[in-house]
Amino acid sequence: MLAGGVSDYLPRILEAFSRLRKKLLCGGLLFLGLTVFFYFLSPRILFHLTRHLGQELAFFSVLESFLALLKLSLSCAVLVLVPYFLWLLWELICELFSFRRLTGLWFILAGVLLFYGGAAFCYYVTLPYGVKFLLSFQKEDIVPQISVGHFVNFVGLFLMAFGAIFELPLIMVTLTRAGILDPSRVARFRRHAILIIVILAAIITPTPDAFNLALMAVPLYLLFEVGLFCSRLAAR
Repeated sequence: MLAGGVSDYLPRILEAFSRLRKKLLCGGLLFLGLTVFFYFLSPRILFHLTRHLGQELAFFSVLESFLALLKLSLSCAVLVLVPYFLWLLWELICELFSFRRLTGLWFILAGVLLFYGGAAFCYYVTLPYGVKFLLSFQKEDIVPQISVGHFVNFVGLFLMAFGAIFELPLIMVTLTRAGILDPSRVARFRRHAILIIVILAAIITPTPDAFNLALMAVPLYLLFEVGLFCSRLAAR
């Protein structure tokens, strides 16, 4: 386990951010440029999203359509820059824990595969079932009018959330290598981990039914077991 508390590492964290200042600035400029680029493509992207989920959208204020396209552009820029963000994260981890920088390729590759795998799982599996379930409560005299702003927020939030959650094995292995996580101790609390996973899946999934809950909880538990297995290998 690491000695000292968070306060002991705060100066090192601030120093690491200071060294990465130019790379962070470059990332900010890339983010801004990609946002502008995707804004011109956002109507086409929104069309494919609504077609994929079988929805017709409406807007209820003058600025809502513009803001929705802007949020969609921001979300697309974040998704594209995930490898860059992972590289910056690895640089920060190396500064804090003196990891070998050459192993960063595996860190970034695993992170990219896990994030985009989670986002793809959400896009092709969870979102279609979730939206279908939520709209199944409509009646003949109640026609749903879905706001374009709420729709973009809903889709963007869950794509990001699923992508981040699927990073669980990578997080566990990194914490193990840093000396923060003890795989044998975590294994003894497997029941508690299952409970936390179910609660987390219930919060993240867009619907309260058991089927959609299982669509999130089962892959997340499998990712936990994969992370535990890889953490044991990393601890040797």
